[in-house]
Amino acid sequence: MSGIYIHIPFCKQACVYCDFHFSTLQTNREQMVEALIAEAKLRRGYLNSSPIQSVYFGGGTPSILGVDRIIWLMEQLSQLFEIDPQAEISLEANPDDLSAGYLAALQKSAVNRLSIGIQSFKEEDLRFMNRAHSAEDSLHCLELLPQYGFNNYTIDLIYGLPGQSLADWQGQLSFLKRFSVPHFSAYALTVEEKTVLHHQVEKGEVSLTEDASYEHFIALQKFAAEEGFSHYELSNFCKTGFHSRHNTSYWQSKPYLGLGPSAHSFNGTTRTWNVANNALYLKGIESGKSLAKTESLGKKDLYNELVMTRLRLQEGLNLEELKTLGGDSCYQYCLAEAQSEIAKGRLILAKNQLYIPSEYRFQSDGIAASLFKV
Repeated sequence: MSGIYIHIPFCKQACVYCDFHFSTLQTNREQMVEALIAEAKLRRGYLNSSPIQSVYFGGGTPSILGVDRIIWLMEQLSQLFEIDPQAEISLEANPDDLSAGYLAALQKSAVNRLSIGIQSFKEEDLRFMNRAHSAEDSLHCLELLPQYGFNNYTIDLIYGLPGQSLADWQGQLSFLKRFSVPHFSAYALTVEEKTVLHHQVEKGEVSLTEDASYEHFIALQKFAAEEGFSHYELSNFCKTGFHSRHNTSYWQSKPYLGLGPSAHSFNGTTRTWNVANNALYLKGIESGKSLAKTESLGKKDLYNELVMTRLRLQEGLNLEELKTLGGDSCYQYCLAEAQSEIAKGRLILAKNQLYIPSEYRFQSDGIAASLFKV
C-alpha cells in the first residue's frame, strides 16, 4: 500500500499549541499548486509501481485552495500515478470553510473523506487556541455533512486544556455521540517551543498538569468503549469500517510520497524531507530539482521506528516483524528489554504479539522508548 501526502502550506492563523503560521496567504496559490505537480513529476519514481491507495491533502488549510484547484491537482496526479479507484482521498479543512456551497462543489471532486480541525466545541477554548472558527461553525458544519453525502470524516479534539475540568471534557465527547461521528482523533495539549503557549507557560500565565490530561484520557477510553469506538491507535478512534487508511499506513511503515514545503516521504529504507521555506521550495522546483534532504535509515533506526509506531496500535507489535528486519538478534533484544515492562504489567506478550494494555496506553511513548536501541 502506497500513499501520497500533499502538504499545502496555507494557514489561517497561528495556534497556541503549534508554530504553524506560514506567511503563505501572500504566496501566489497558482504558483504553489503548479509547483506541487512539478515536484510530483520530478519524484514519481520514489515509490514502487503499486497502485496508490490514499491521497491526503493536509498541512495548513488546503480547503482554502478552492475546489477547482483540488480537482485539477487530482487530475494531474492521476496522470502521473496509478491511483486505485477505491483509494481514500482525504482533505483537511476548518469548520468555517465547509459551507453548503463548498460541500456542494466538493461533491464533484474525488475527495471522499474529510478531516476537520474542530479542536473544541467550547467557545472559550477556541479563543484560547486562536482558532478562526467558532463553536457554532463546528455544529453547523456537522449538520451539513450528511446532507451532501460526506459520511466518512474525522474530527480533531484537544484535551488537557488550561482550566478544562473532567465535566468539560465529557461535554466535548457528548457531541461525538450527538452527531454520530464515525472517526475522531483526540490529542493532549502539548507545549512546543517558540509558540504563544510556551511563552505563557514560561511566564506562569498558564498552568498545565499531566494529571488532568491523564484523567481526561481515561474518560476518553471509557467513552469510546461505551459508544462502540475502536481505540485502534493511541490518539485515534473509529466505528467499524472507518479507520484512516492513510494514517494507518504511517503506523504500519508503508511507503508514501510527500509533496510540498516541509513534506516528508518514506520508501522503506530512506526518509526524505523538503525544505520548509516556501520561497526556497518554489525556487528549487523552478530550477528543476527539489531541495530535499535524505536520510538512509539503518537497522537501529528502523527497529526503533517499528517499536515506536507498532506500540501505538491497539494490536501492538508482532515480534516476527523484528526477525524480518534484523533476524534473531532484533527479536531477542526486544524480548529481553521488554521483560521488566512485562513484569510491571505495562506490556503483555501473547502469541508473539507485544502490546500495551489499555490502562497503560497513556504512557505508550515512554514504554516504547524503554525498548529502543540507543
